[in-house]
Amino acid sequence: MHHVVIATCSGYPVADEDQPLLTAALEALGVEASTAVWSDASVDWDRFDLVVIRSTWDYTKDLEGFRSWVGSLHAVCNPAAVVTWNTDKRYLDDLDRLGVPVIPTTYARSADEVVIPDAERFVVKPTVGAGSLGARRFERHEVAEARAHVESLSIRGLESMVQPYLEGVDALGETAVIILDGTPSHAIGKAALLGVSETDRSGLFRSESIRPRQASASELEVARRALAAALEVTGEDHALLYARVDLLPTPEGPVVIELELTEPSLFLRLAPGAAERLADAIVRRLEVG
Repeated sequence: MHHVVIATCSGYPVADEDQPLLTAALEALGVEASTAVWSDASVDWDRFDLVVIRSTWDYTKDLEGFRSWVGSLHAVCNPAAVVTWNTDKRYLDDLDRLGVPVIPTTYARSADEVVIPDAERFVVKPTVGAGSLGARRFERHEVAEARAHVESLSIRGLESMVQPYLEGVDALGETAVIILDGTPSHAIGKAALLGVSETDRSGLFRSESIRPRQASASELEVARRALAAALEVTGEDHALLYARVDLLPTPEGPVVIELELTEPSLFLRLAPGAAERLADAIVRRLEVG
């Protein structure tokens, strides 16, 4: 019997909602599925046939340790090269270079480097981060406050990214396209996270308003292009086990705000059959490997 381990983290206060669905789907296929904390030094990762990275949401506290751990694994999804590239949001530059429509972004390591976009509102967030923590929205006149936020992130050793706040998100929200084994599986809609004042900012993530959504043809096309660019940059020849492409609306069409290839929530509970599709893809990798 194959034995798969689902990698998680120790700081999440409640269970990852995807995990029990994936575990059940794997066990229905005759695969033993365990969970383990990625940073637990007592775990013998070599005894598993495959490590599936899932809710490792505290990796931002020790990025180099996390990357080193992923690189030490003999069989891991997504692959180490993809994870190393994807855990710093400067990957947006690579997507842009390859013609994928992305949200305009500049970077700053100090207040003096901040470039304010030509927009009524803008967002500052760390290039290494998860769950929208460290992200703040500013009005155009709040330049001093934005620069102070960049400095506060810099003190913590973090580089900042500055992006215009795309006003269309207030009405339409984000669309996240979930791709399993190279094929679009389902999509969800997210409310405008930074516009909700009562949003929970505690723990490892911000709570979100999530609902199923039918992705448009243009959203699916941009998602495919983003994933193809990621494979080109990282040199991967095979489809990734999972991906989530977060898109924002603009008058010119959807743009990528994030390409989640490391530890995205896949919202399996919102799409009948999604957990089974992911489990099937894992089994195919076990049979090949």
